[in-house]
Amino acid sequence: MMTMTLRVALILVSVGTLFLMMRRIRQSKMQIESAVFWIVLALVLVVFSLFPAAADFAAHCLGIYSTANFLFLFAIFVLIVKVFYMTIHISQMETKIRELVQKMALDEKKNQEEKAQLQKLLDEKTEETKQAWRD
Repeated sequence: MMTMTLRVALILVSVGTLFLMMRRIRQSKMQIESAVFWIVLALVLVVFSLFPAAADFAAHCLGIYSTANFLFLFAIFVLIVKVFYMTIHISQMETKIRELVQKMALDEKKNQEEKAQLQKLLDEKTEETKQAWRD
Protein backbone atom coordinates (compact mmCIF):
# COMPACT_ATOMS: atom_id res chain seq x y z
CA MET A 1 0.00 0.00 0.00
CA MET A 2 1.03 3.54 -0.68
CA THR A 3 1.51 5.69 2.41
CA MET A 4 -0.27 8.99 2.80
CA THR A 5 3.10 10.80 2.82
CA LEU A 6 4.04 9.26 -0.54
CA ARG A 7 0.62 10.15 -1.98
CA VAL A 8 0.90 13.77 -0.84
CA ALA A 9 4.48 14.01 -2.15
CA LEU A 10 3.41 12.59 -5.53
CA ILE A 11 0.51 15.01 -5.79
CA LEU A 12 2.65 18.01 -4.87
CA VAL A 13 5.47 17.08 -7.24
CA SER A 14 3.08 16.24 -10.07
CA VAL A 15 1.05 19.43 -9.73
CA GLY A 16 4.27 21.44 -9.40
CA THR A 17 5.61 19.86 -12.58
CA LEU A 18 2.38 20.60 -14.42
CA PHE A 19 2.43 24.21 -13.23
CA LEU A 20 6.08 24.66 -14.22
CA MET A 21 5.58 23.16 -17.70
CA MET A 22 2.51 25.29 -18.39
CA ARG A 23 4.37 28.39 -17.25
CA ARG A 24 7.39 27.59 -19.46
CA ILE A 25 5.14 26.98 -22.46
CA ARG A 26 3.32 30.28 -21.91
CA GLN A 27 6.66 32.10 -21.65
CA SER A 28 7.77 30.38 -24.89
CA LYS A 29 10.84 28.99 -23.15
CA MET A 30 9.94 25.41 -23.96
CA GLN A 31 8.49 23.85 -27.06
CA ILE A 32 5.16 22.13 -26.62
CA GLU A 33 6.56 18.90 -28.09
CA SER A 34 9.22 18.79 -25.38
CA ALA A 35 6.79 19.64 -22.60
CA VAL A 36 4.23 16.99 -23.56
CA PHE A 37 6.43 14.24 -22.09
CA TRP A 38 6.67 15.96 -18.71
CA ILE A 39 2.98 16.84 -18.65
CA VAL A 40 1.98 13.24 -19.39
CA LEU A 41 4.40 11.94 -16.76
CA ALA A 42 3.02 14.37 -14.19
CA LEU A 43 -0.55 13.34 -15.04
CA VAL A 44 0.34 9.65 -14.66
CA LEU A 45 1.82 10.39 -11.24
CA VAL A 46 -1.30 12.33 -10.26
CA VAL A 47 -3.44 9.34 -11.29
CA PHE A 48 -1.22 6.99 -9.26
CA SER A 49 -1.41 9.27 -6.24
CA LEU A 50 -5.17 9.87 -6.44
CA PHE A 51 -5.95 6.25 -7.25
CA PRO A 52 -3.34 4.21 -5.39
CA ALA A 53 -5.14 1.00 -6.29
CA ALA A 54 -3.93 1.48 -9.88
CA ALA A 55 -0.30 1.63 -8.72
CA ASP A 56 -0.90 -1.30 -6.34
CA PHE A 57 -2.42 -3.34 -9.17
CA ALA A 58 0.46 -2.54 -11.54
CA ALA A 59 3.00 -3.42 -8.86
CA HIS A 60 1.20 -6.69 -8.10
CA CYS A 61 1.03 -7.61 -11.82
CA LEU A 62 4.77 -7.05 -12.16
CA GLY A 63 5.52 -9.04 -9.02
CA ILE A 64 6.78 -6.01 -7.09
CA TYR A 65 5.83 -6.22 -3.42
CA SER A 66 6.06 -2.53 -2.60
CA THR A 67 4.10 0.12 -4.46
CA ALA A 68 6.79 2.68 -3.68
CA ASN A 69 9.37 0.42 -5.35
CA PHE A 70 7.10 0.16 -8.37
CA LEU A 71 6.81 3.95 -8.57
CA PHE A 72 10.57 4.38 -8.34
CA LEU A 73 11.12 1.66 -10.95
CA PHE A 74 8.51 3.29 -13.18
CA ALA A 75 10.14 6.71 -12.85
CA ILE A 76 13.62 5.33 -13.52
CA PHE A 77 12.42 3.43 -16.59
CA VAL A 78 10.58 6.45 -18.01
CA LEU A 79 13.59 8.71 -17.45
CA ILE A 80 15.95 6.21 -19.08
CA VAL A 81 13.68 6.12 -22.13
CA LYS A 82 13.61 9.93 -22.16
CA VAL A 83 17.42 10.12 -21.97
CA PHE A 84 17.66 7.63 -24.85
CA TYR A 85 15.39 9.74 -27.07
CA MET A 86 17.21 12.92 -26.07
CA THR A 87 20.51 11.27 -27.03
CA ILE A 88 19.09 10.42 -30.45
CA HIS A 89 17.81 13.98 -30.86
CA ILE A 90 21.16 15.49 -29.82
CA SER A 91 23.00 13.21 -32.23
CA GLN A 92 20.74 14.31 -35.08
CA MET A 93 21.24 17.97 -34.15
CA GLU A 94 25.03 17.53 -34.03
CA THR A 95 24.95 16.02 -37.53
CA LYS A 96 22.85 18.91 -38.84
CA ILE A 97 25.15 21.47 -37.18
CA ARG A 98 28.23 19.81 -38.68
CA GLU A 99 26.63 19.84 -42.14
CA LEU A 100 25.65 23.50 -41.76
CA VAL A 101 29.14 24.50 -40.62
CA GLN A 102 30.67 22.67 -43.58
CA LYS A 103 28.23 24.34 -45.98
CA MET A 104 28.97 27.75 -44.47
CA ALA A 105 32.72 27.15 -44.81
CA LEU A 106 32.32 26.18 -48.48
CA ASP A 107 30.11 29.22 -49.16
CA GLU A 108 32.65 31.50 -47.45
CA LYS A 109 35.49 30.03 -49.51
CA LYS A 110 33.47 30.49 -52.70
CA ASN A 111 32.70 34.11 -51.76
CA GLN A 112 36.38 34.81 -51.08
CA GLU A 113 37.37 33.30 -54.44
CA GLU A 114 34.74 35.39 -56.23
CA LYS A 115 35.93 38.53 -54.44
CA ALA A 116 39.51 37.75 -55.44
CA GLN A 117 38.48 37.29 -59.07
CA LEU A 118 36.51 40.54 -59.04
CA GLN A 119 39.43 42.37 -57.46
CA LYS A 120 41.76 40.93 -60.11
CA LEU A 121 39.42 42.07 -62.91
CA LEU A 122 39.09 45.49 -61.30
CA ASP A 123 42.87 45.80 -61.03
CA GLU A 124 43.26 44.78 -64.69
CA LYS A 125 40.67 47.33 -65.82
CA THR A 126 42.31 50.00 -63.67
CA GLU A 127 45.69 49.25 -65.28
CA GLU A 128 44.12 49.34 -68.75
CA THR A 129 42.52 52.67 -67.95
CA LYS A 130 45.83 54.07 -66.63
CA GLN A 131 47.60 52.81 -69.75
CA ALA A 132 44.95 54.41 -71.97
CA TRP A 133 45.39 57.76 -70.18
CA ARG A 134 49.17 57.59 -70.56
CA ASP A 135 49.00 56.91 -74.28
